[in-house]
Amino acid sequence: MALSKSSNTYGRTSWEDSEFPILCPTCLGDNPYVRMMKEKFGSECKICVRPFTTFRWCPGARMRFKKTEICQTCAKLKNVCQTCLLDLEYGLPIQVRDQALNIKDNIAKSDVNKEYFIQNAEKQLSATDHGVPGASGGSGKSHPPSDLLMKLARTTPYYRRNLPHICSFWVKGECKRGEECPYRHEKPTDPDDPLADQNIKDRYYGTNDPVAEKLMRRAATLPRLDPPEDKSITTLYVGNIGEKMLEKELRDHFYQYGEIRSITIVSRQQCAFVTYVTRSAAELAAEGTFNKLIIQNRRLVIRWGKSQGKQNVPGTTNTEGGARFEPVPGLPRALPHPEELEHNFFNLAPTNNPYPSPYPQYAPTYSMMAPPPNPTPNQPALPGFLGEGQPGIHYPSQDPTRLGAINKTRQT
Repeated sequence: MALSKSSNTYGRTSWEDSEFPILCPTCLGDNPYVRMMKEKFGSECKICVRPFTTFRWCPGARMRFKKTEICQTCAKLKNVCQTCLLDLEYGLPIQVRDQALNIKDNIAKSDVNKEYFIQNAEKQLSATDHGVPGASGGSGKSHPPSDLLMKLARTTPYYRRNLPHICSFWVKGECKRGEECPYRHEKPTDPDDPLADQNIKDRYYGTNDPVAEKLMRRAATLPRLDPPEDKSITTLYVGNIGEKMLEKELRDHFYQYGEIRSITIVSRQQCAFVTYVTRSAAELAAEGTFNKLIIQNRRLVIRWGKSQGKQNVPGTTNTEGGARFEPVPGLPRALPHPEELEHNFFNLAPTNNPYPSPYPQYAPTYSMMAPPPNPTPNQPALPGFLGEGQPGIHYPSQDPTRLGAINKTRQT
């Protein structure tokens, strides 16, 4: 190819020269005083086969040396790191980013079209201010963020990716360097593992990337917060708020989703309840804060509130899912509803009160004392209360015979 390093030098003007590489925080390392070795036109790009300026450095102690693999033009077209080829904004493979943002790859793959495409891309890059093409480049910066990318994105660097390779001599039991060996003395992974076979071109073009397929399988199993079927529920449960959380901090964040009716904070349980005026606002708040809301360096737990209008049917037990079961034998039944009592606090049988109350509006529905049974022939009636034909004594404590009274009949 005319642009390759081994061909004639008539295309040398199109070779790429740069002063600093395009790297992600993970590949750059945690050392702020990293030293790099720069080689002008040191190697060919693994994608466009064009000579470019390479950089080589060590990202940290006990780490392996890393170098740039693709040129800056190819890296800018995809907005990726020159070394690991992961997205600079989310730290994810290109295949995952393109599927989440519905980006179609229009980069040429054949040798002839690739040379023409790279030349036009360099003209567009030089014409833009930030050096990133627009929608034609297919980078993730020209598209709005996706909820899937926010869940899968790395928020901190993953320096374990910079560890040295496994020592092949140690695996065979022939390494004699010991602790001075710059390679890892660890057991290798399963050779049948798909992550052990990765191709740099598959990573760049977003096809058959095993790392991307693993992340997509993980995304399919992520927990979701489905709205309840009861449309009257407009309350969200906010947990893990801590003891110093103020209502103003919650209101300042949740007001953006809609009008708030009330916010109740339960300090003892370290939770709060946010009630919206409309159901649509509550659904937007649940979708926008579930597993993503962090206040005062605390990740808050978001759940839907429960309906307060449903009452349990007597004789059954209502669970959270709405299923009803028969009560367990031997356990006391549930308390009756207050309306079922009707002021009958002793569960007595109804009777007509012979003494009407002067205040009917305050009179009880049932008498406080049920009618006693009929008196026995040898049991006298209480004067002024129980006469002949009237029921007898109901409570045992009212039986005069138990109080020492003796029934004596006059003998003539």
